[in-house]
Amino acid sequence: MSPETMSPEEMAERLWEQLAEAIAAAGPEREALFLAKLALLLGRELGDTARVAAAIGVALRDLR
Repeated sequence: MSPETMSPEEMAERLWEQLAEAIAAAGPEREALFLAKLALLLGRELGDTARVAAAIGVALRDLR
């Protein structure tokens, strides 16, 4: 199924699976480094530091 024909839920599930596979490939000792680099790259793509900072806050808050 192509991304153009996927529902938002299907796209989220596909991204979740890709992220889980990438975390596993990075391995436990490099997981945090991988996630930090990914967050910085996505933040640069977004280009809005306030939104990036808000997303970091939400992600942290949702861990509790």
